[in-house]
Amino acid sequence: MNRKGKQLQNKVIGVLYGGWSSEREISLASGTCVIEALKRRGFRVKAIDVQPDFIKQLKGIDIAFIALHGRPGEDGTIQGILDFLGIPYTGSGVLGSALGMDKIASKRIFSALDIPTPDYYHRTNIDIDEVITKLNFPIVVKPRAEGSSVGVAITETKKDLERAIRKARKYKDLFFERYIPGRMVTCGIINDVPLPILEIAPRKRKFYDYKSKYTEGMTEYIVPARIPETQYKKTQKYALDAHRAIDAHGFSRVDFALDNEHNPYVLEVNTIPGLLSESNLPLEARAIGLSYDDLIVEILKTASVRL
Repeated sequence: MNRKGKQLQNKVIGVLYGGWSSEREISLASGTCVIEALKRRGFRVKAIDVQPDFIKQLKGIDIAFIALHGRPGEDGTIQGILDFLGIPYTGSGVLGSALGMDKIASKRIFSALDIPTPDYYHRTNIDIDEVITKLNFPIVVKPRAEGSSVGVAITETKKDLERAIRKARKYKDLFFERYIPGRMVTCGIINDVPLPILEIAPRKRKFYDYKSKYTEGMTEYIVPARIPETQYKKTQKYALDAHRAIDAHGFSRVDFALDNEHNPYVLEVNTIPGLLSESNLPLEARAIGLSYDDLIVEILKTASVRL
């Protein structure tokens, strides 16, 4: 362990996990893995299942390791509280977290910076015929601010689209995206360095939905991804560009759809990606010889006070 890692050994690390978003169960699992890794490396750890009264549990911690997924842990809310209290925390600050969670805001930034992202439609009052005319089928339906593919559907007909909209209404703010045929890949970033690209190949589902992500054996993960060298390097470049574009800090994971010529389109930046031992980011880190425990320590070292 380097000097910075050793300086953290005497600190009390509060691992914030759980919460009350649609991704609570995944966050509990991620947080548990993080806690175990930090303990194996000799750190003093306090587990904090984030509930509305969690602030009083922050007493006595020196650093917050945020292992929350979804709101309010990934959208800048928790980060703002920690900023106010002067507690250093891992990962992105308020701005980067909020932009990463808001897929429309981030897509607008990508477009302004010539970072390729699929065409999309977003209106307060949805005109289904207008959606179809602009995007053509297949059309992807997505909540504006959810993770883990919650609420996502790929539709082939107007009837499918109407059904998907009714089903996803509970997420309130929806948008529609042009479907990119081809492969799904993801590229992690650690301290401004792109990791090897991981290819995601669902075995039984049409796309990488919630069930494919969290059911053992339903998806094959291939590192490095089977992409020609030119597009491989371009994908890594766009991953770093997207990470920087939303002001992400320390680490993230950038998801892509590749067309049939392997050209990359950024889907989103995950500022707190899954941290299970077999999640995408740890698999990518392992491909360069970084063990799960090493990765968690590297993420811990991204902690800083933003004010």
